[in-house]
Amino acid sequence: MTTSTTFASLAEQLQAGGPAAVFDQLAATLLEQKEFHKLFDARCQRKKFEMSLPLHRPTSFEDVPNERRDEFEVAYMAAAREAGQLLLDDKKLGQAWMYFHAIRETAPVKAVLDAMPLPRESNDASEELIDLAFYKLVHPVKGLQAMLKTHGTCSTITSLDQQFQNLSPEQRSECAAILVKSLHTDLLQSIEREVKQRMPFAPPASTLRELIAGREWLFADNNYHIDVSHLHSTVRFARSLTAGSPELALARDLAEYGSQLSPQFQYAGEAPFTEFYLAHIQFFKFLAGDEREAALAYFQQQLEQAPDEQDQALIAYVLVDLLARTEQLDHAVVLAEKHLLKADPDFAAAFSELCLKAGRLDVLQSSAESRGDLVTFAAALVTSRK
Repeated sequence: MTTSTTFASLAEQLQAGGPAAVFDQLAATLLEQKEFHKLFDARCQRKKFEMSLPLHRPTSFEDVPNERRDEFEVAYMAAAREAGQLLLDDKKLGQAWMYFHAIRETAPVKAVLDAMPLPRESNDASEELIDLAFYKLVHPVKGLQAMLKTHGTCSTITSLDQQFQNLSPEQRSECAAILVKSLHTDLLQSIEREVKQRMPFAPPASTLRELIAGREWLFADNNYHIDVSHLHSTVRFARSLTAGSPELALARDLAEYGSQLSPQFQYAGEAPFTEFYLAHIQFFKFLAGDEREAALAYFQQQLEQAPDEQDQALIAYVLVDLLARTEQLDHAVVLAEKHLLKADPDFAAAFSELCLKAGRLDVLQSSAESRGDLVTFAAALVTSRK
């Protein structure tokens, strides 16, 4: 608590040791009082005093000369780092994030979030965790796990849909894996209950596919065992799973289940996923390395039979993505050059990266020349020489 004695002490320090002593005493007092926001101001204020700058706006850069901004920024970042860590230690995560976010160093906040146990119910603490981890992108995977625990599948899927494009490919894969495992567990338990009711002595099945095989009665009379919109969304998210991921087998199981639902519950998607679940079965088989040639042929046939260039481009995107993710780069380059460069001018940068990764600078040069792209041609030319 600040008292008249505290103010008097600062005045005494000025007489005894000058401004440096005032700032030392101020910092010590604010630390003792856990006034960490004011401590941040005080650290910046001291630096401005040392730089002979005005002190009334201690954290502002507006009164810092351009040639001295770097000098002040070093002190500003150190003060923000100190305040952020003190707030973290005081379990004020949201306030700590403001400082670490300002200096683009959110790893300390992520480390604290990672060590926290998953909440069991929705409360202020769990909402803060979800806000920081998921919505502020400090630790999206932990945030998604917390959301599933406290908000359920429906709300989690809606939130992930809104945030998906803001995630890195690795984060998308991890989030998809969490949803796939969660929904697969729920679906497996639901079907096991029904099978045991109808067939009490049936031997246990090791996979969902085994459980539904030959049991068409599970789907009779428009029956289903999980929210079909949740199933549709989760299968769609699962396209982000990493090639070879163990969750691909679970995603394929979900798609196999979906393919046996009544047609009214099988919502169509964009090409090449108009036969939504059948196409995803082939997609997951390819990424899992299971009957890869047949799966590739499925999409290539769609490409050959597509009625217009827009559908051809959509299918080609999927094919190129699959081939690139499984390191079949030469094939990916050929398809991309043929079907995507003309269809989508914005694809040029991605095509350049694909050619570089495949070591096909000759293709990049020839395609750039045919498109009249001097900049890309020069880049490919110089890179090939290098």
